[in-house]
Amino acid sequence: MRLIHFALALMLFAGYEITARAAQAPAPPGPTPKTIGAGGTATVSATIQAIDETNRLVTLKFDDGTVNTVLAGPEVRRFNELKVGDKVTFRYHESAVLQLHKAGTPAPPSSVKEGLERSTGPKPGGTMAQQVTATVTVEAIDPALPSITVKTEDGDRVTYHVEDKKNLEGVAVGDRIEITFTRALMISVSDAK
Repeated sequence: MRLIHFALALMLFAGYEITARAAQAPAPPGPTPKTIGAGGTATVSATIQAIDETNRLVTLKFDDGTVNTVLAGPEVRRFNELKVGDKVTFRYHESAVLQLHKAGTPAPPSSVKEGLERSTGPKPGGTMAQQVTATVTVEAIDPALPSITVKTEDGDRVTYHVEDKKNLEGVAVGDRIEITFTRALMISVSDAK
């Protein structure tokens, strides 16, 4: 549930830039639900400085000069293909989409989807992804502050400051907000140049 609180705060109430987003699926009969979304990607690169094959430790020097040693657990296949000087690229993507469902209309049930896809190239790598969907119910709106109070599926009540009053337009007590929070980490390794 912590992810859902974070995504809700990120999207509507923490002042991050929010962009309009069209629904991906065909719209159901009736009024089209209001949908907003935001996301971003960060890329960090490092060079392998040392490899401890016995303990499966890899020392990485990042582009900003910091050095960190990480454990390459048994899930890291083709560990023996890593070489000092190889470049490791980490790409992290995070996004959240909120869809407003008017009171009385059905919202999908909560779900958690996770996946792991391994690289098929000569070096280790792959993508780990997680998508969490949950719904909160609007309990109160204070346009003067502005703020909104929501109730989570497990009964928690949380109040958030709303940075942009436009995000409250069309929202009423009893409406439900479906939150889909997605994050993915892609790791790739390339030969030393």
